[in-house]
Amino acid sequence: MGLPGQLLGSASRAILGSAEAVLWGLKSIKGSCHNFCTAVFKDVTYKELKSLLNSRQITLIDVRERWEIVEYGKIPGSVNIPLNEVGEALQMNPKDFKEKYNEVKPSKSDSLVFSCLAGVRSKKALDTAVSLGFNSVQHYAGGWNEWATYEFSEKKKGN
Repeated sequence: MGLPGQLLGSASRAILGSAEAVLWGLKSIKGSCHNFCTAVFKDVTYKELKSLLNSRQITLIDVRERWEIVEYGKIPGSVNIPLNEVGEALQMNPKDFKEKYNEVKPSKSDSLVFSCLAGVRSKKALDTAVSLGFNSVQHYAGGWNEWATYEFSEKKKGN
């Protein structure tokens, strides 16, 4: 067979072996993710979010820009981490996180809910958190728009 043929045979075995490993990995991810992934991407409703905030069982992260928070307001109890900072923030050491965001850094097992204006950026933040190993994350798809609408109508009814 000669040296070029042996090298080619070794290379093709290595490539095929790598492909088999990748396929096995994908199958195991699919298998382990089957039930888990549907739970990970469940949207939180307004009523569920209010209940979770009252029970203090979650960390609510608002991923809007700081100027949006200043101009329009925020959901009480939320932490503002703009979307472009989420990946870095979730990987910070706890001391730096506390200094920058004035909150305790959530652990990978803590329950997180992401929100934004209308659900687009919060979904991206959720994807980032999942990719970093956070396993109890959801997003509030209604975002600030829905929250403000409900809160304004509730206050109006109360007056």
